[in-house]
Amino acid sequence: QVQLVESGGGLVPPGGSLRLSCAASGTGSRFSVMGWYRQAPGNQRELVATITLGAIINYADSVKGRFTISKDGAKNTVYLQMNSLKPEDTAVYFCYARRVPVPRDYWGQGTQVTVSS
Repeated sequence: QVQLVESGGGLVPPGGSLRLSCAASGTGSRFSVMGWYRQAPGNQRELVATITLGAIINYADSVKGRFTISKDGAKNTVYLQMNSLKPEDTAVYFCYARRVPVPRDYWGQGTQVTVSS
């Protein structure tokens, strides 16, 4: 079965950087979309960034110019480079993947990102 394993969260001061990684396990799995969502306390889960099999990228307006999503297709791994972090970026970040050809969505367990001085 597919599992998404995230790493890279932590505590960082405002203006700092973090890099999140998410590796999808599951022999022979292929994913049409991989990406990141986040959820802050009291808020709904929201899209941060996604990247498709064809490398089409979508960012939330709030992170454009600061965050960069990338992937290693051979390893079924997606990355999120986060620069110029702000306190409002504080949230649990969840990895997401949609498996094909039979569509099914998968979520990681979440990794905490805290931006604070």
